[in-house]
Amino acid sequence: MISVGIDVSKDKSTVCIVKPGGEVLKPPYEIMHTRESILSLAKHLKTYNEEVRVILEATGHYHWPVVSLLVEEGLFVSCINALRMKKFCTQNIRKGKTDSIDSIKIANYGITYWSELVCCMMDSDIYAELRAYSRQYYQYISLLVKAKINLSNLLDQVMPGINALLIDQDSKHKLTDFVKKHWHFSNITKMSKPAFTADYCEWARKEGYRSDESKAKDIYALSQNGIPTLPNTESTKTLVLEAVRILQELEKSRNTILSHMNNLANTLPEYAVLIAMVGVGSVLATRFIAELGDIKRFNNKNALIAYAGIDSPPFQSGTFTATKRSISKRGNKYLRKTGFEIMQSIMRKKPSFDDAVYQFILKKQAEGKCSKVTKIAGFNKFLKIYFARVNEVYSIGTLSA
Repeated sequence: MISVGIDVSKDKSTVCIVKPGGEVLKPPYEIMHTRESILSLAKHLKTYNEEVRVILEATGHYHWPVVSLLVEEGLFVSCINALRMKKFCTQNIRKGKTDSIDSIKIANYGITYWSELVCCMMDSDIYAELRAYSRQYYQYISLLVKAKINLSNLLDQVMPGINALLIDQDSKHKLTDFVKKHWHFSNITKMSKPAFTADYCEWARKEGYRSDESKAKDIYALSQNGIPTLPNTESTKTLVLEAVRILQELEKSRNTILSHMNNLANTLPEYAVLIAMVGVGSVLATRFIAELGDIKRFNNKNALIAYAGIDSPPFQSGTFTATKRSISKRGNKYLRKTGFEIMQSIMRKKPSFDDAVYQFILKKQAEGKCSKVTKIAGFNKFLKIYFARVNEVYSIGTLSA
């Protein structure tokens, strides 16, 4: 058997080829992440008369060009979890880290755990696209949070207290639309109370909001008593309006990404299964599928639960056996977050007594478990039901085909 260790970097990788017993067939050397270079490596590996396995550490998206091309060439490629590889590579007493040393350690990992290596499965195009969209979705969510905090901080300096008065209405952002028209309390106090009330009601009707004179009076009273700390100048106006514009553009981009994700997810059989389950709407179903990927790559329901990071590994030593264990959290955090939101949705809906997940959550609540623990337990139950239903759909599809 021949183990090929590849230490992946951004634009290049270091390759080392070894055999059992520490025999080095080819010392560490560099290859570029180009088609010509990777195909040259694949051609060389095919010249060996023994079984060849390529081992590399999962490194975000940097390793995918290498993996995809080697798999296309029919080679056995195994992607190892970064934490597991790190623990293997830090077993030596003497420290040392270079790309060459790491490639040797990765190759030795392949020799040591040869029988445990699992061949990497490439996701189909639709799952790969959904995963890429999902990552961008969470990037925009992060930027949105920062943009909202930034706008809130600016409004505290030009219109203190306005955030509490103007909240979202009918999925429209009443606050940002209002701030675009009246971006400083001075603009309001220049007007009389009846004039501002009439102006506010007219603006609300044009924008599609409820025309509320009492809300206008509350805003006017707030402007009279508020103490802005930034002056009413063009510079301040630019700061506030740019903060509003950026926030609205980010929201538009997020919605566009979600729309494309939903169009992709809607073509998959598991989408209908998810939508039929209590507490799952189109957005949560899309995000769930994007993070979970192809369910056929999981051998059983326990593997799916472990992938979500909500498994509770046993802990026993001698006569002691732990009864209170925490979830591992060594899994997809975005899938775990989406699952928690689904559980919150189920609890808000309070479905009928024939819903197994809701009943399971109520059972855990009756046992005295805290709210978070009951929701995680409910998500565990949810994944088991989902796994069974989707596998049934795919098996029926296979039989009918």
